[in-house]
Amino acid sequence: MSASSLTIREASHQPLRIIFAGTPEFAAASLQALLDKASSRNYQIIAVYTQPDRPAGRGQKLVASPVKTLAAEHDIPVFQPINFRQDEDQNTLSELNADLMIVAAYGLILPKTVLDMPKLGCINVHASLLPRWRGAAPIHRAVIEGDTETGITIMQMDVGLDTGDMLLKASCPISKTQTSGELHDQLAILGGETLINALDQMDTGTLTREKQDDQYACYASKLVKQEGELDWNAEASALVRKVLGLSPWPVAYTETSKGTMRIHGAYLVDDHTTSTAGEITEVTKDAIHVATGKGTVALTVIQFAGGKRLTIKDALNGKHSDLLQVGQIISKGISHVG
Repeated sequence: MSASSLTIREASHQPLRIIFAGTPEFAAASLQALLDKASSRNYQIIAVYTQPDRPAGRGQKLVASPVKTLAAEHDIPVFQPINFRQDEDQNTLSELNADLMIVAAYGLILPKTVLDMPKLGCINVHASLLPRWRGAAPIHRAVIEGDTETGITIMQMDVGLDTGDMLLKASCPISKTQTSGELHDQLAILGGETLINALDQMDTGTLTREKQDDQYACYASKLVKQEGELDWNAEASALVRKVLGLSPWPVAYTETSKGTMRIHGAYLVDDHTTSTAGEITEVTKDAIHVATGKGTVALTVIQFAGGKRLTIKDALNGKHSDLLQVGQIISKGISHVG
């Protein structure tokens, strides 16, 4: 990404021809930031790439991605290749003659031929402070692992998995009560802001490149529903982080005598254990306290199979209230010892 290329664009007063590639709400926030600044910054968003429409809901009707919906509202051409292996898809991209391609949570791997097509290459809006949390689920992993800080990295893309040079970073704290959903919304806004700041620095030739130190890299693997099952023998703090990190999806859960119970809200009570792991030790109007391998967790919002999300107050008046009493073992996989 050379300052000279941008200087030539400024001197000729030509708009920066941008292709945007992204799919979910996180990406739509960056696209919106570009749209908001397009006229004042002389950006021209010439095309949007997003993943193919997916079936959703009970009717399994095809649903457009948030990025596609936003692009359509602004009459931007949309392309939805399954991948970029076909010559036809690569040729279409090449013919757009883009100066820059901006990628945010696109969900497709871009081959080197695609990365090299735009004059200034491809940059990525990544939701972590690289090199920590490369990969598919950086927001969730940061919460689950108890990180106290995360942020946005604008990165020059290469053929590796989030291994390219870092161009600009912006950080934000993670509170002990924050869910991944709440953090996602915060980072989506920060991502758009940081992207615009990076583009401004590109225009002035002040944007610098910094190589990632691989020794500090860690991988944010894709989430699967099965990892949401809670092991009550684990530490209470780790269980709370898992509940927060897996909210709103795929959601933490435990298998009870009444079937699967999903857990949407929890907080740490203490780090001391005096009861069997999985045993309900106290019931208040707002929470049930459950002992763990080390410490106690308070559950605040739960959901049984086929039912809706319930506060503990409502759940205590529901049909499964007998399970939510002091002395009950919440998980059918745990028995009293002794």
